[in-house]
Order: sequence, then C-alpha cells, then structure tokens
Amino acid sequence: MPLINMPEFSGRLLDEFAARGTARIDTPVIQPAAPFLDMAGEDLRRRIFLTESETGESLCLRPEFTIPVCLRHIESATGTPRRYGYLGEVFRQRREGDNEFYQAGIEDLGETNIASADARAVNDAVQILESLIPGRKLDITLGDQAVFEAVVKALGLPGGWQKRLIQSFGNNAHLAQLLMTLASPQTPSGLSPQLSELLAKDDAALIAHIDQTMQDTGYSTNASRSPREIAARLKEKQSLTQTRLDGSALALLTEFLSLEIPLSQAPAALAGFADAAGLALGAALVTFEARTAAMADLGVDLDKVTYRAAFGRPLDYYTGLVFEVSRDNAVLAGGGRFDRLMTLLGANEDIPAVGFSLWLDRIEQARAR
Repeated sequence: MPLINMPEFSGRLLDEFAARGTARIDTPVIQPAAPFLDMAGEDLRRRIFLTESETGESLCLRPEFTIPVCLRHIESATGTPRRYGYLGEVFRQRREGDNEFYQAGIEDLGETNIASADARAVNDAVQILESLIPGRKLDITLGDQAVFEAVVKALGLPGGWQKRLIQSFGNNAHLAQLLMTLASPQTPSGLSPQLSELLAKDDAALIAHIDQTMQDTGYSTNASRSPREIAARLKEKQSLTQTRLDGSALALLTEFLSLEIPLSQAPAALAGFADAAGLALGAALVTFEARTAAMADLGVDLDKVTYRAAFGRPLDYYTGLVFEVSRDNAVLAGGGRFDRLMTLLGANEDIPAVGFSLWLDRIEQARAR
C-alpha cells in the first residue's frame, strides 16, 4: 500500500480542534465490517475494502471515522457530553483514484440542546475552512432528513413506501424513479398466474402453496425464511406495487422537493407549505426553526446558506440536519445529525450526536489553487 503524505496544514487543523474543546481520538485502521455494511448506506458499502480474519470474521479498512469513533466511545464507557477530534487515513474505492486519503473532523456526542449543537457543527466547519483557505468563496448547502420524513409520513403512505422513500433521500435519481412508480403503479412482475391468484385469496392457501413448493424442491426452511414469512413479504410487495399516490399528494411531495432557497427564507417557506397543504410537520419544523435561529446567533450569514429540501448525504445513519461545504463543486466538508446510531452500535441509552468531516486532499488542492 503506497504511503501518502500528511497535509502540511494538519498541525493547524488539530489546533483548531483543540480550541473548540475536542479530545483527540484515534481508532484502528482495521475495523469490523458489519457496522458499515449494516448502517452506512449503499454508496459506502460498495466502495469498502473488505478482508477476513483467521476466524472468518468480516473486516474492512476504515472507510470513515464516525462509526469507529462512536464504537470507541461506547467501549471506553466515557460520559457525555463529549467532543472528539480525529485525523487519519481512510480507505475507499474512488472513481478518480487516490483510494487512500486523509480525513479529519469533529464528533459531538451527548449534547442535548439539538439546535445549538447543529448550529455549532455547521459554524465550526465553515470557520475552519475559512481559516485554511482564507478569502475563498464557500458554498454551503443544508438539508434536513427529519423534515423530509415528516412530510412523507404526513402524506399517509403505507409504512413500506415510507421506508423506501426515506431510504432514498439524497439519491435524487432513485427518488424520482420511486415517485414515477407511485404515480403509475404496476402489477408485481415475475409471479406465476397461480401465485397471483393465491395472493388474492386467504393467507392460509398461499402459505400452504409455498410450503408445498419448498418441500417439492427440497428447499430447506432452516436456511431461509419460513413459508409464512415469504407469504407476508409477497403480500407486502403486492401492496407496495398497487399503491398509488393520488395526484394532489404527488404534487405536494414534488413541490416540497423542489424547494431551494436561502436558509433565511426557509423556516417561513416550510411553515407556509405545511399550512397550505394541511400537513402537520410537528417537532421537525420546530427543530428546523430553532437551528436556523441558533446559526444566526453564531453569526452565520443565512442568506449565504442554501436550503435544498431534496438534499441528503449518502449515509443511512443520518436523522436530521445534513450539510456540505464546497468550493468549485468540490465538497470540502460534510456532516449531519445521527441520533439513532449510538444505540444501534450498542449504547445502553439514547445519545444525541452530530458531527462533520473534512476532506483534506481536496482542501490541499483548494489551497494550492
């Protein structure tokens, strides 16, 4: 594996982290692969470098720092609130090459004032970049996973469709494809006429047919789902494919996703959209408004931050705020809120969490230009 040089500004970066009350944390380069495969999202999963231990455990080269930092925090039984700063190599397959590169960032664990912690994360990322590449225009884009989820749930879609749409947030091409399917539902493909007929009957007949088919083909239920589980999945698939989002609801969802305005206008625009559509966005909208106010209190110029309703980041563990800071279309920093991740990784209690990472190779290129 070729050696790469630590960026020359790394010392300044660590000083910036220390000034913000972070504790330096290191994590092993070799990580258990399961948390990344289960929680990180398809975009990262397909770019991980996988290997295996002598005992058959699936391992990987560290593809990012958020999951390792959270695991280390849980293992050390350290109390919260706690701010961690990290800097080290990550390994991902990238189309442009350079599969081994440096990342740095801050993870803020346990701060219960959600709006304040969110605002601080965005402000810290921007201020650090401004100190490293002074005088350069930065583009800040902000989205909110929780607001999108609130809109989807308020439209009253079946749970399966809600899950599909929420999982596709940030992948605009996939989201557009799902909306087309909702607009024009189709009959489930690949089913035999007999199976299609049984789906319309009672569950007992369908389960019996699946059980008999599995016995006839020698397909062991010990190595797969049971006939009852398969029947339930087929029923769910049929329900999803036959669900149609009525024209007004589809128009509302499309209207929401088209929102792209300065953050200074976003709270009023979202409140107006919810009132006009008769949608109750509840706590998601309250948190959005509080975060925006907290950012203004920190001196962030809200007119220079773009809120894009369809903006997400390609990691499945985000639950609220998502943001990126870029220059010349190159993402220099990105992050967001991941409140569910700590318990999924084994924490005994809910721990609110937000953070961001800095792409040091891209920052180095921006400094050179």
